[in-house]
Amino acid sequence: MATISTLWISLLSASSTQVIEFWGTLLVQILFFWLPSFLYLSLPTLCPTFSSAHRLQPRTRPLTGPELHDCLRVVLRNQLLSAFIHLGLLSLSHVTGGRPVYDFSPSIPDVTKIFIDVCACLVLREILFYYAHRLLHTPKLYARIHKTHHRFTAPVALAAQYAHPVEHFLANTLPISIPPMVLGCHVVTFWVFLALELLETSAVHSGYDFCGWANMHDEHHERFSVWYGSLGWLDWVHGTDGRRLKQLKKAERETGVMTCLGEEEAQ
Repeated sequence: MATISTLWISLLSASSTQVIEFWGTLLVQILFFWLPSFLYLSLPTLCPTFSSAHRLQPRTRPLTGPELHDCLRVVLRNQLLSAFIHLGLLSLSHVTGGRPVYDFSPSIPDVTKIFIDVCACLVLREILFYYAHRLLHTPKLYARIHKTHHRFTAPVALAAQYAHPVEHFLANTLPISIPPMVLGCHVVTFWVFLALELLETSAVHSGYDFCGWANMHDEHHERFSVWYGSLGWLDWVHGTDGRRLKQLKKAERETGVMTCLGEEEAQ
């Protein structure tokens, strides 16, 4: 920890807070979103038997070349948009002499402090994301914005950020950026929180469920009207959890037709 603190102090003395925040955030995106996403995509080629055994929707076909190209194009567009907005805000802060939105003190928080702050951020993020996601499933917003993300009913990790630009900003970026700002977290804590969120979103969209993370959100992409949150407790509060799924499956047994009410209501 002493070595890390020394390196952090050296970095603060060598660069502005704006430069550190921008490049540090970009590095976290590369390490914890792009690398895991491509690892998940490569599993059918590298480990076909293992991949087939662990797929949540084994009967679905893999992405075609054009679909993968389109996915890459949209995700890159969204990340570049976020990066330009981030860079613009940091540049404005630098010109006006504004204070950083995160704590850049020379003392890095200890593990206990980081853990407590990350837990608080997770709670706030769940509230922001759940209600933003529910809002995007209202008929008008679903048809105009959120339907883009639901193009893949059996998603892949890279498709976690396959979204309309408005959705990417309101439902992906802000629910992660706002909690550590509001709580006054250290920028290192923000990076830890961001890394966890990127790992989680790539995992739940991967189509695999190695750690028990992905099944809920995979069912959301398959059924549309269940599991709007990430942690599940607001789904329990609002009845969009497993109880809703049981209702859908009961309707299927009675009618013989798969029920995806979110999609039907939005059209």
